[in-house]
Amino acid sequence: MASLYISPHPDDFRSLMALVAAEFCPSRPCTLIEDPPASLAMCSRPGLVLGSGGGEVLSGAGAVAWYLASQGKRTGSNAKQASQVWQWLSFADNELTPVSCAVVFPLLGLQQSSHAEMMRVLNVLDKTLEPKTFLVGDSLTLADIAVATAALLPFKYALEPSNRKALTNVTRWFLTCVNQPQFVKVLGQISLCEKMVPVTPKPSVAIVPAANANPTTEAQLKKDAKNREKLEKFQKKKEMEEKKNALPDSYSPQYVEAAWYSWWEKQGYFKPEYGRKSISEPNSRGVFMMCIPPPNVTGSLHLGHALTNAIQDSLTRWHRMRGETTLWNPGCDHAGIATQVVVEKKLMRERGMSRHDLGRDQFIQEVWKWKNEKGDRIYHQLKKLGSSLDWDRACFTMDPKLSYAVQEAFIRLQEDGVIYRSKRLVNWSCTLNSAISDIEVDKKELTGRTLLPVPGYKDKVEFGVLVSFSYKIEGSDEEVIVATTRIETMLGDSAVAVHPADPRYQHLKGKMVLHPFCDRKMPIVFDEFVDVNFGTGAVKITPAHDHNDYEVGNRHNLAFINVLDENGLLINVPAPFLGMKRFEARKAVLQALKDRGQFKETKDNPMVVPVCSRSKDIVEPLLKPQWYVDCADMGKQAADSVREGRLKIIPDHHHKTWFNWLDNIRDWCISRQLWWGHRIPAYFVTVNDPSVKPGEDMDGHYWVSGRTEEEARDKAAKRFNVSTDKITLRQDEDVLDTWFSSGIFPFSIFGWPNEDLSVFYPGSLLETGHDILFFWVARMVMMGLKLTGKLPFKEVYLHAVVRDAHGRKMSKSLGNVIDPLDVITGISLEGLYAQLQDSNLDPVEVEKAKQGQKSDYPTGIPECGTDALRFALCAYTSQGRDINMDVNRILGYRHFCNKLWNAVKFAMRTLGDNFVPSEKAQLCGEESVSDRWILSRLCSAVGQCNAGFQAYDFPAITTAIYNFWLYELCDVYLVRVCLPVSDSGSQSQAVVCRQTLFTCLETGLRLLAPIMPFVGEELYQRLPRRRSQDDHSSIHVTPYPETEEFCWHSEDVDRQMEFAMTVVRTIRSLRADYNLTKTRADCYLQCIDSETMSLVEQYSLQIQTLSLSQTIQPVPATGAVPEGCAVAIASDRCTIHLMLKGLIDLEKEVAKLTVKKGELEKQMDKLREKMDKSDYKEKVPVKVQELDAEKSQTELEKAKEAIDNFKRMV
Repeated sequence: MASLYISPHPDDFRSLMALVAAEFCPSRPCTLIEDPPASLAMCSRPGLVLGSGGGEVLSGAGAVAWYLASQGKRTGSNAKQASQVWQWLSFADNELTPVSCAVVFPLLGLQQSSHAEMMRVLNVLDKTLEPKTFLVGDSLTLADIAVATAALLPFKYALEPSNRKALTNVTRWFLTCVNQPQFVKVLGQISLCEKMVPVTPKPSVAIVPAANANPTTEAQLKKDAKNREKLEKFQKKKEMEEKKNALPDSYSPQYVEAAWYSWWEKQGYFKPEYGRKSISEPNSRGVFMMCIPPPNVTGSLHLGHALTNAIQDSLTRWHRMRGETTLWNPGCDHAGIATQVVVEKKLMRERGMSRHDLGRDQFIQEVWKWKNEKGDRIYHQLKKLGSSLDWDRACFTMDPKLSYAVQEAFIRLQEDGVIYRSKRLVNWSCTLNSAISDIEVDKKELTGRTLLPVPGYKDKVEFGVLVSFSYKIEGSDEEVIVATTRIETMLGDSAVAVHPADPRYQHLKGKMVLHPFCDRKMPIVFDEFVDVNFGTGAVKITPAHDHNDYEVGNRHNLAFINVLDENGLLINVPAPFLGMKRFEARKAVLQALKDRGQFKETKDNPMVVPVCSRSKDIVEPLLKPQWYVDCADMGKQAADSVREGRLKIIPDHHHKTWFNWLDNIRDWCISRQLWWGHRIPAYFVTVNDPSVKPGEDMDGHYWVSGRTEEEARDKAAKRFNVSTDKITLRQDEDVLDTWFSSGIFPFSIFGWPNEDLSVFYPGSLLETGHDILFFWVARMVMMGLKLTGKLPFKEVYLHAVVRDAHGRKMSKSLGNVIDPLDVITGISLEGLYAQLQDSNLDPVEVEKAKQGQKSDYPTGIPECGTDALRFALCAYTSQGRDINMDVNRILGYRHFCNKLWNAVKFAMRTLGDNFVPSEKAQLCGEESVSDRWILSRLCSAVGQCNAGFQAYDFPAITTAIYNFWLYELCDVYLVRVCLPVSDSGSQSQAVVCRQTLFTCLETGLRLLAPIMPFVGEELYQRLPRRRSQDDHSSIHVTPYPETEEFCWHSEDVDRQMEFAMTVVRTIRSLRADYNLTKTRADCYLQCIDSETMSLVEQYSLQIQTLSLSQTIQPVPATGAVPEGCAVAIASDRCTIHLMLKGLIDLEKEVAKLTVKKGELEKQMDKLREKMDKSDYKEKVPVKVQELDAEKSQTELEKAKEAIDNFKRMV
């Protein structure tokens, strides 16, 4: 039997966690309170000895509880849940435990700030538990055991009734847990706190060693105290009075990003009203307004969202820091098809019902219920990205205000004749029973014969083949051979078409062909759309089921024969095909043609198959009466707005796409056969009067629109000149295309047509992905111009599409879809696998995706944090139309955050506790050359960042920030230059140096704050304030640095320092060549003229420090240089002589280099053999050939040069 060693203290939650976990274990261990024998070498309690008589030992609460809980199957039902349980163990240990201890035990300080911090942590837990009974899955797991036992102290001693009332979900969950039989057996009945009072531990129950056991050592006590302090420090934040505490040892994204967002929200920084009496009052700095591309209410965060929000939030924060009246308006799209599909699946899964079983009204209630429960998920995810949206203005496209605007837009456009009724071909999903938009059609490319799964079919269906068959010419033995990829549609053929200039068919003018399965004669028509080189040059025409054939049918007045109903069953066809499913008819028609002898051949055919992105059904062109928007005039206006420069599209290479779409725009089908969405406010009119003939559905004359049925009835009565009692109305069952409501989003969110739009409409900018340039951007421009007479925004910035590191489109089946939250918090490879198991992929695709994940993320995705992700995404936008996202590069920017952290931490020690910054950033005239240089580089960075934001050149911004902090401030000024000046220079020089350093830190943080808001805020709050900025409580309401203030950029100083750095790099290169890693050598700089001599003397201290030289000695061109030096040319004005004599064993170095030279010569011989092969130039890329030739040759020459140099010294 196993033995469980625990603490005797009744409130030792670590031991309690192990005891409760043991209650779930099938074979419960023996519990011991005394200290374990020293021979077991047990590090801490609780500890578990496996087996009797002393076996393997587990120490620590986490390891012990995990083992016991896993025995009782309480660690999650799959890999994903197991990862989530680990996450909650970490939460209990790192977040809840420290704040619980800080509140309850006086030795850690009974402070109100600690109580506030504890409430903050519990509020995070409360929000998580809102829709849940337990933390992971549907049953109690170790996650609940760990967090509940960590919460024991607060519930027993610190959470008064008013606190528990504010934590409804946590309290409900906690009571559920502690009333489980396993908890009750260990804890008994828990008495909840009624009033918080100081807790004095009783000596009799303190953790003390047994009389016969070894006492706890002083080192162990120190170690325990250090661990408690570390955990306490990890979560002890964010009230303003605590900001001057020392920075933790290293950067942790989890620490930095823990609580700033809620504080920003609470302070109202994201609202345009912040800092001003009224948003309508004039602001000399201007107004910046941008609306979010509303994500689908069903959506979850993906990298496209992350890119969009990184860019938009950076722009918003920059404009806000510039003092502009700034609004970034959030919103969410009702996502008609996607939402309806989600709720229908939920209904079927949970209640075995379809929407038709419920009826329209009840189904819509179910959708609203789902939306209210789950619909704000994406908002919480956007907050994790730091998006500074004004959440009080959040809009949902089905809200009453926006729904009224949608209704009004339809009615106005219908009354103007812009919206009309027509029967045309639409993209039809038989599974959804609805028309779908072009963007909801995935184009699946096939290279040849392929079997695809189709909803409603047991067996996969064949695509990617071209079937040839013949039609007999009436009155002759001749036949015409045609080919098709959809043989079942031949049942709806009404003609055969050939090219007018095709000599093979001139004799068939006026002839007819006979349909083999019905009494139908079909004309041979001559039309230029036919490709004479495709197949036989003759094509079948099915006007009711093909977009090209539809146009031919209209040109030649052909019959439109619809052979498919809304469910994909065959209609208007002869037996035996009548009522067949479309792809079953495909086989039947093929066999019937074979039986008649009219089948010719089947061959592979590369093609594109249209697939519904929502249902995965094959899309069918189907004739349906629908509502259309006449886009001709609106499209011309939208195109002209760009041509005339009134609307700016950035980058301008998208102009071609814009003009191509809008100059050739087709009318827009806006009807959708759904229940969820904006029901079309149009009514079909039946007039109960014999003088008025009955109308047809497709006849727009018999349709009226109205805000109410009464208004529509009055319109109909006037139109048909009858009394209202003779009018019967039937409202259209369809809803509007989701893109219709999205098209008016920029002004519907402000209450159009009833409210004043003047403050925030037109907006300043629309930022989105180039893939929806037409579907959304163009339609917003068209609708804005038509309904408000104004462009909805002045500029459009289009970002790239995110792909994986290999340039592939993100696809679940490839396993390369990255959840930004996984990049922010990190995830194991097993966790990624678990996500695949929870997806809808079939087993073959799951295995393929797993291989992709294992290849790209062999150890999972490391924790990178929000700031690093945002910075990486902004840096990536230089790649044009596509972004190849590499997680390793994001991790590199996480290391950059750590560099920032350490730089500020180090610099604050240099500044000292009593440092007081000057009133404002300015030159005093006593700056050293290093000070002048770093301030010049700072000014250059300020200019580059502002220019970058104005031009939407985000890579320029990130490069400027990165280079300034890493390569100029950290690598040069802070580490190598600042120290010698401040340590050995005069007191006045040290004061100037500190002021310069503070200016660089404070300004540098303000430069990066829009892109890295969390670490920017965290570090800024640690710095002292200038008196002029005392009223700026957050970095995000502090002015963004501008060139008018930071105007000290000097090209002369930059050029001089660049010369000095060139010398430094040359010396470093020489040191590396001769392996002088630690030894400092004298360095002689031979200068060609007096000006260069003077420059070397001026920068000698910087060169000496940065190059790790013993001394720097300028030498004139005619001066003698001591023997025994290695030589290198820094520039045409300066030659480096590095003294090696006496520092290295010359003979030994010559021997080493001779061996290396021999190896390189062997490599060169092998390379020559490789290059002499006949196929080398054909098979090896030119760049590789050049590298092959250069690399070994260069190394060989350097080795020979070094040997000669050493020999001369000997």
